[in-house]
Amino acid sequence: MLTPDLLIAAYSQGIFPMADEDGAVNWYEPTIRAIIPLDGFTVPRRLARTVRSGQFEVRYNTAFEAVMRACAAPAPGRETTWIGGELVVAYGILHRLGQAHSVECWREGRLVGGLYGVSVGGLFAGESMFHLERDASKVALVHLVERLRAGGFALLDSQYIVGPHMLQFGTIEIPREEYHRRLRAALRVEARF
Repeated sequence: MLTPDLLIAAYSQGIFPMADEDGAVNWYEPTIRAIIPLDGFTVPRRLARTVRSGQFEVRYNTAFEAVMRACAAPAPGRETTWIGGELVVAYGILHRLGQAHSVECWREGRLVGGLYGVSVGGLFAGESMFHLERDASKVALVHLVERLRAGGFALLDSQYIVGPHMLQFGTIEIPREEYHRRLRAALRVEARF
């Protein structure tokens, strides 16, 4: 059973869970890890205009489970998901304990994009994102980075580079040993989401 203590212990060691197609939870620690350097985060010009336009209302932690379920929903090119029911329950508990967070984009009272992740010390482990409208998840990411910078976070883990769109933000890949070095430093930071 996934408990908050088990999840926090895993993230603190650079390990994260994903469910397989049958819902069984497996643990992962990639040899190459993707991170988004908070001091090297870049926002493409067109996306910066979208952020400034205010076309999305951005909220934090108001619809955590809805964001998770939207991230788990089938989408074109992704008919299966790694977010099983056990993970939704476990992360929901972490959210209620203040260690899992969502950034949400709303338009006209409807959730149209967002992301969620786990915070431990100065680590924010981004788990998944979704969008129902163009750029909604990217706007959520821009707001996440602003929030992490303001809160004193040191490490934004994106686990893998899933698609070339993540490269536009300055996402880099580093070896496991370098990730662990950065993780140890981040865990000593008292950050606030």
